[in-house]
Amino acid sequence: MPVISDPAQFNEEELYVDLRAALGLPVYLKCEGFNFAGSVKMKAAHEMVTAAEREGRLRPGSVLVESSSGNLGVALSVIAASRGHRFLCVTDSRCNLPTIRLMEALGAHVHVLHEPDVHGGFLGARLAYVNALCASDDRYVWLNQYTNEANWRAHYRTTAPAIARRFPRLDVLFVGAGTTGTLMGCARWFWQWRRPVRVVAVDSVGSVSFGGPSGRRMIPGLGMSVPPPLLDRSYVDDVVRVEESDTVQTCRRLAGRGFLFGGSTGTVVSGAGQWLAEYGGRRELTAVAIAPDLGERYLDTVYRNGWTADAESLDEPEVTAALARLA
Repeated sequence: MPVISDPAQFNEEELYVDLRAALGLPVYLKCEGFNFAGSVKMKAAHEMVTAAEREGRLRPGSVLVESSSGNLGVALSVIAASRGHRFLCVTDSRCNLPTIRLMEALGAHVHVLHEPDVHGGFLGARLAYVNALCASDDRYVWLNQYTNEANWRAHYRTTAPAIARRFPRLDVLFVGAGTTGTLMGCARWFWQWRRPVRVVAVDSVGSVSFGGPSGRRMIPGLGMSVPPPLLDRSYVDDVVRVEESDTVQTCRRLAGRGFLFGGSTGTVVSGAGQWLAEYGGRRELTAVAIAPDLGERYLDTVYRNGWTADAESLDEPEVTAALARLA
């Protein structure tokens, strides 16, 4: 067993769940939630902070600031605490309360926005707030996960080669699309090394990442309300869009077999099932899906009976008030 002195030194790379037993799905699920941040975002957070330190952007007195719907905020809270940096997370009312409390327990300050931007949604509102903050005070250092190439390089360096080592005859890889850091890092690695792997992006219905109309999304994590700057469509072979009701159903089916995963993982697994139902019957495929998160932070949302119906029946101010009542 490893002995560590820095939380970033531990990340379980070799744990996979064979979903044939749990769901009858011929997919190996790569579990990325077994680290001190509880999600795949630990890799990007470590890479981006390390790059900012190396480049001299992070200096004594600096304050890290980032826009996040939750998991990256937690990961940056862990890294900032371990390295003595101050950190401000700018999030919105979709961020669940356990996540906010976790960031605060780690010493981060959390600013929650309750009103979406007219055109850019909650993400647009968060980005506008961060931009204004950085323009007003040069102590703030914005890592900007949406354009920061260290985001995808983290997965080019670690996630993709780990999958290739474990599955040298991999046929298809399912990756959730948020900022597209994980997606781009893995897709670029397999392309560069000429591996004949079909890369399938899994997105949420209502996200504009791959075109289509913007729609309301209640589960934080995957999907974007503005086009992701890191995305290069030429590396992506297929796109599957998943309804949030299917995400909830998949999460609960997994929980019914003892696997408590987060909303992003439920979306990815649901998307993998959709794609395989359409294309996977022609021959036996070796398929891997990346599970970004675990489920403890979703107990008041995805795993609460009636949450989907409640959320769909409320307008934004009522959602904010309902979340406040859960505090």
